Amino acid sequence: MILPQLTHLASICAKSGVTQAVLSPGSRCAPISLAFIRHPEIHCRTIPDERSAAFIAMGMAQQLQKPVVLVCTSGSASLNYGPAIAEAFYQQIPLLVLTADRPPEWVDQWDGQTIRQEKLYGQHVKESFTFPDEAQLPDQLWHAKRIVKEALVLSKSFPMGPVHINIPVREPFYPLPEEKYAFEVTDLEPPLEIQTGLSTFGEEAIQKIRAQLGKYRKILLLPGQQRPNRAIKTLLAEIIRKRQAVLVTDVISNQVQEGAIIHHDFFIKDPETQKEMAPELIISFGKSILSKAMKQFLRKSQATHWHVQPAGRVPDPFQKLGQIIRVHPEYFLEHFTNEQGPADPAFIQSWSQKNEALRNSIHGLLEKQAFGELLALKRVLVKLPSFGKVHLANSLAVRNVNRLGLPEKDLEIICNRGTSGIDGSTSTAVGCTFTTKENVTLITGDMAFFYDRNAFWHQYQLTNLRVVLFNNHGGGIFRMIEGPAEQPELEEYFETHQKLSAKHLAAEMGFEYRLVQNAAALEDCLETFFQKSLHPKIVEIESSSESNTRTLKILKESIQKYLIDHDL
Repeated sequence: MILPQLTHLASICAKSGVTQAVLSPGSRCAPISLAFIRHPEIHCRTIPDERSAAFIAMGMAQQLQKPVVLVCTSGSASLNYGPAIAEAFYQQIPLLVLTADRPPEWVDQWDGQTIRQEKLYGQHVKESFTFPDEAQLPDQLWHAKRIVKEALVLSKSFPMGPVHINIPVREPFYPLPEEKYAFEVTDLEPPLEIQTGLSTFGEEAIQKIRAQLGKYRKILLLPGQQRPNRAIKTLLAEIIRKRQAVLVTDVISNQVQEGAIIHHDFFIKDPETQKEMAPELIISFGKSILSKAMKQFLRKSQATHWHVQPAGRVPDPFQKLGQIIRVHPEYFLEHFTNEQGPADPAFIQSWSQKNEALRNSIHGLLEKQAFGELLALKRVLVKLPSFGKVHLANSLAVRNVNRLGLPEKDLEIICNRGTSGIDGSTSTAVGCTFTTKENVTLITGDMAFFYDRNAFWHQYQLTNLRVVLFNNHGGGIFRMIEGPAEQPELEEYFETHQKLSAKHLAAEMGFEYRLVQNAAALEDCLETFFQKSLHPKIVEIESSSESNTRTLKILKESIQKYLIDHDL
C-alpha cells in the first residue's frame, strides 16, 4: 500500500526546492525511496554503500547550498551515515537524513535489522525527529507534514546543517500494481518560516565598533574555511591596498589573492621572538583554519579576538575570543575598509617581506630537491585548469597544497575540514561532479583514496573527474609528525604500509590510468590529463615515504637559511 505520510514527505521536499536524493537499497526503506523515485521533480541516485552515499550527498549539498535527501534502510545501515553527518554538521552543509525503522514495539526484541535509531546522531545534527508510525488519523498526518516542514527550514537556516527524521514503517509497505502516487500541491499550506537575525549594524553599534577599532593598529584578518565569495574577496583586496591590516589565508578559505600571506607555515614562530609580527587584534570569519602553526602562534600572543558571524555558536580556537559580531562578514568588511586607518607599517612589513621572499624563492628551492610528492605537486598545481573545483583529501594532500600555495586561477578549493577525516574525501568529490560540468580535480593520498574506493561503486558517469593520487604506500604524514616518527612501531602500526595500486581499480571502474615515477613522465602525462574525455582519469604518482620526509626537511632547512641570509 502507499503510505500517505511518505507521499506528503516527498511532495513537501519538492515544493521546498529539494531536487536531489541519494538512496541506498533496502527493504524497510522501500516505501520512502519509492516516494522520491516516483516524484517527477526529484532526481534520485542509488549508492549501495551508505557511508559513501552520505559523503556523496554531502558533496552535492555543499555545491547546491540546499538540502539533499539521504534515504537508507533500518539497522546498522543508518550508523554508516555517521561520519558524513558529523562532517556536514561542522562544515554547515544541509542534509535531510531519512532513516527507515521498525515499529517502536519491535525495538530491542531481537527483530532483524533493528537498533535504537531515535536521536541516533546525537549532537551532530541540528535536530532529530521521529515520524508517526501511522497516519490514519488527520492529526497524525498533520504531525508528519509539520515535522518535514520544520526539518527542511532548520537545515537551511544559518548555520545550515544536517537534520534527521527517523521513520518507523509498518507492513505492508510495497504499493500494489494498481495504486498510483498522488503528490499534493498544497503541502506547504501554511508555509513555515524562521526569521533570521539582522544583517546590518544599528548606528549605536557602528559608533561602538568604530571606537574600538580605533585602538588597534596591528590587526590580523583571518578568514576560515568558506566557499568563494567575490564580494568579500574584493573588499579584502581593498584592505590590502590601503594597508589597513594583514590578511592571512589558508587555501581552504578561498580568499587567496595578491598581497595575502600564504606561506606563514614556513616562517611563523613564537610571538615572543617575533614581536613585530604579533597582532593586537584578530578578526576572523568563516569556519576553521588549517594551519596548526598559526593556531599555536595566536594562542601564545596577547591579542584579543573578534569573530564575525550572523548567527550560531562560535568556537574559541585561539583562546582569545572577546567579541562576537552578529552581522554578515561582507557588511562588516565594508565598514572596516571605509572607516579604518592604516595599520602599523612595521607590522605590515614584517609579514609581507617574509611572505614575498618565500613566494619568489620557494619553487626554486624545491626544484633542487629529488622528485617526489612536493615537486610533483608543484607541477600539478601549475597545470590545473583555469577554473573548476579542486578537492583536497586529508591529511597530507591539503597540507602540502597549503605549503606551496596555489597559482592565481579561478578555482574553488574544497576539503573535509569539519572533522578532518580521510574517510569520505573521494566520495565528496564524486558528489561534487554530480552538480557541475566543470572540471573536478581530486588531489589525494593513497590511504584516503583506497579507504574510500566505494565512491566509484555505482552506475553513474564521472567524465569530468580527474584524480591525482600520491601513492607512497602508507600513511607518510606520520614520518613528519614528532612523536610517531620516533617510535619503533612506526612502519607497522602508524604508517599502515600497503602495496596497493590504482591500476586494478581504474580497470574495474572504467578510468583512464597512468602511472608516474619521475618528472619526465609526469610532464608528459599532464599535457593531456585535464583535457575533456569520455572517461574519468587517474594519474598515480608513486614515491617513497622516506624520501618525501627527507625532501620536506631539507626544504624547511633551506627556507630557514634563506630567511636568515636575507635578514628576514
